[in-house]
Amino acid sequence: MDYVLAIDEGTTGVRALVVDARGEVVACEYEEIRAVYPRPGWVEFDATAIWEATLRVCRGALQTAGAKPKEVKAIGVANQRATCVAWERATGKPIHAAIAWQDTRTADRIAAVLEKGVFTNAMASATKWEWILQNVPGAARKATAGEICFGTIDSWLIWNLTGGSVHATDCSNASCTTLYDAIQDGWDGNALEVLGIPQRALPEIRSTSEIYGVTVPQLFGAEVAIGGCAGDQQAAMFGELGIEKGAVKVTFGTSGMLDINVGEFPVFSTRGAYPLVLWGLGGQRTYCLEGTVITAGAAVQWLRDGLGILARLEDSATIAAQVHDTGGVWVMPALQGLGTPYMQPEARAVLGGISRATTRAHIVRAVLEGITFRSREVLETLLEDASVDKPERLRVDGGAASNDFLLQQLADIVGIAVERPQSVQASALGAAYLAGLATGVWSTIDAVRDAWRSGGIFEPRISRDEADDRFTNWRRAIDVARAGETSPQN
Repeated sequence: MDYVLAIDEGTTGVRALVVDARGEVVACEYEEIRAVYPRPGWVEFDATAIWEATLRVCRGALQTAGAKPKEVKAIGVANQRATCVAWERATGKPIHAAIAWQDTRTADRIAAVLEKGVFTNAMASATKWEWILQNVPGAARKATAGEICFGTIDSWLIWNLTGGSVHATDCSNASCTTLYDAIQDGWDGNALEVLGIPQRALPEIRSTSEIYGVTVPQLFGAEVAIGGCAGDQQAAMFGELGIEKGAVKVTFGTSGMLDINVGEFPVFSTRGAYPLVLWGLGGQRTYCLEGTVITAGAAVQWLRDGLGILARLEDSATIAAQVHDTGGVWVMPALQGLGTPYMQPEARAVLGGISRATTRAHIVRAVLEGITFRSREVLETLLEDASVDKPERLRVDGGAASNDFLLQQLADIVGIAVERPQSVQASALGAAYLAGLATGVWSTIDAVRDAWRSGGIFEPRISRDEADDRFTNWRRAIDVARAGETSPQN
């Protein structure tokens, strides 16, 4: 049996899947990684700890699968995007902590950069690398001399997997740095000049499915080809087989990330949706438009960790189903701000409509419904901006996609059948498929389709009129809350 090892290095942890040639997940290992918050708005990781955790879960998954070294045909990498690392080329040692994509230390710099024609934002890598050059002693001189490597987490992992012989990324990750020139399929010279970033410090940009290099033998007992690399959301789209134009997926993790395949040309939005490269395959780039429900799974975690009304996250579905409706309770899930289409990072969550009859079941149900209402807002924004018809099916993945109640509510509110894969870890699946295609484990995309497994379909159970009425009523409450800025002073 041939196997593919997939690495999914996310914001809260790193996961390794072993997938066989039939598409079955035969082993999975996971380890949390810890972020640190040295100042308000700063979020950092220990890059060396990320690599060490990645190596442990990979070895553990291969051992659990019983995969012999020569049976592992490929490795695919998916990663949290825009988190940036800088390390010494000679030693491989980081020169600063990895700066996470959520880090907002450079937010005040964005306006000036935009005025100079560099379209970026505080979550992208661009101004974070600039900050490293300006604040780490000797960094600018060493980068100019070619002594420092810059990369996102995928580049960092590939560097370590190959023993420092390969410094590369793919076009999907490059597009998330906001330093990428989609027309030239290379680094944007103007952006690099404005930010003072030497191109020689940046990784080579490759396609999303190709052989990047091989691992050093001592890591896994034999050389293994690294055959695929993609940002986590792009990998999830591939893992959901969103290959045709108009396909849409939702990844429910801490946030809810919605992506629509817009085909061979990028689509732009003025309502908080971002044009990104989905992948580059066979010399052809495919683009997506991406929108964000900033608080999704994090809202359920808040019910457990903040309010203490859930013992376990998986209890939310059972508790929400104990009542037929929310009893008038409504929730705007904005614990970390509002994303698409509002783009209000200062917004905060609102819980309203509480009465003496309100129970924890009503609150839990209202939170889950609030996530689906926000998902509909983002979905409608993407479809309108991309001028694409509503798809016949919406595929979902991520940890919260295991919640049957959430997925049924989503199907009801958006009026589309919702389908999840057998394994909700679609980012890792996508990385596996991309690597397997590059190395012949799967000969064609049709062979990947044959390997894909459905984990269930949720059909809408309410009328469109009822869904529209519920959505309209929820938005009316949200408009009132937003108008008052949800502040006691108002």
